[in-house]
Amino acid sequence: MEELAKQLNKMTVKELREVAKELGAHGVSATKKDELLAFIRKVKGLPDERPRRVVKKKAKRVWNTKELKEQITSLKAKRAETLQKGDKRMATIYKRQINRLKKRTRKAAQLAVGSEG
Repeated sequence: MEELAKQLNKMTVKELREVAKELGAHGVSATKKDELLAFIRKVKGLPDERPRRVVKKKAKRVWNTKELKEQITSLKAKRAETLQKGDKRMATIYKRQINRLKKRTRKAAQLAVGSEG
């Protein structure tokens, strides 16, 4: 039974339509794959697929430009410190983080100007 269910998932829509017609379905030419799979499972008595777990995304924190600039200055200090130690890898990581924060700063400034006008 499980093997048949796995085979159904791997079948194309064209193949699923043929199987559905053999099982007595009418007007399956415009049906979608999910609907065809549900019909075939129902007729054959196969269990439905387990619903996939929905992952909730965390809401991004909204930063204002002042907080972003403070964070940039602290990262610049860390970057200078790592450059003096000779750790170029970490320095490039800090540089990327600084550039991302600068980009956020520009977006935040645009949003502030857009909301005022």
